[in-house]
Amino acid sequence: MGGFLSFVKKEALHILRDSRTMLIALLMPVVQILLFGFAISTEVNNINVAVVAPHPTESVRQAVERIRANDYFTFVGTIAGTQIDRTLRSGAADAVVVFAPDYDRLLVDRAQGQVQEPAVQIVADASNTNTATAGAAYLQSVLSGSTAAAAPETRLLFNPRMKSAYEFVPGIMGLIFIIICAIMTSVSIVREKETGTMEVLFVSPVRPIRIILAKMIPYFVLSCLNLASILLLARYVLDVPMEGSLVGIVGISLLYLTLALALGLFISTVTDRQVTALIISAMLMLLPIIMLSGMVFPIENMPGILRGISCVVPARWYIDAIRKLMIEGLPFSAVLTNFLILLAMTVVLVGVALRKFNDKLE
Repeated sequence: MGGFLSFVKKEALHILRDSRTMLIALLMPVVQILLFGFAISTEVNNINVAVVAPHPTESVRQAVERIRANDYFTFVGTIAGTQIDRTLRSGAADAVVVFAPDYDRLLVDRAQGQVQEPAVQIVADASNTNTATAGAAYLQSVLSGSTAAAAPETRLLFNPRMKSAYEFVPGIMGLIFIIICAIMTSVSIVREKETGTMEVLFVSPVRPIRIILAKMIPYFVLSCLNLASILLLARYVLDVPMEGSLVGIVGISLLYLTLALALGLFISTVTDRQVTALIISAMLMLLPIIMLSGMVFPIENMPGILRGISCVVPARWYIDAIRKLMIEGLPFSAVLTNFLILLAMTVVLVGVALRKFNDKLE
């Protein structure tokens, strides 16, 4: 046991002495969580809105005032109907709200179901689809609120302020832990192979598997520190709620960390070069996490074959579980399926990685 602990201490000291590794491992999660939380945002703000109001009645003025009072919009003024195209093309406005000349009458007739003709039209610049889609949706919500009983009620659950940090924090957690545990572990082991140090270590009295575990434990501890820092930043800097069980969030995160370590060990058994390990890591982990885990693109919108492939991406189940626990406040029983899938993946990966590792030794 003393020999094992000495190897753990050796690897920990090796990491601590490597200032670049420590800088990347500790600062990268902070930078990414703040970058995705503040700079990279799917929210659409400061939408420039112009208005066409041929007959500015009291109800039209009230509707315009609702637009002016909304923080999402910047009211750029009233224009003539003939200026819509020029205003949008010049970039002076992202959207134009066009009130019908008989706006008041149409509101009454539509409320009574007598006509289907719209009382107001939104003309948006769709060269930026995200801005156009979100801006039109925001405007529809504001304008519907001005039509009293004729307007449907809209409720936004779990993220009523549409903060993108709610969406990105779970995804960043899934990405960072793979980078720290899997990629850095695999590169660390392969580096020992390249320099010939691994063969020297294996002739020591300590069993080879314990040597590998000793190299992995410091990265596990480092990831636990990152987990704590991410949760603190998410809660107190980005104002992301912790609605569910903190024990559940930490528990499934520790399982995911173990899976990532097993993945790193597996990669280290299939190559003896650091560059190859990095390429394999990028192809097998980073791209699938970004593209197929639901971190950026909704899984429901993917073709059937990609949805099937996403089922074998561990981050899909982890990110989904964290969103349910952290954002939606669901009990741990709601993510039990996710937990069992991650557990099965971990058992399989550990078994395969250890078997390949033993085969290499023989």
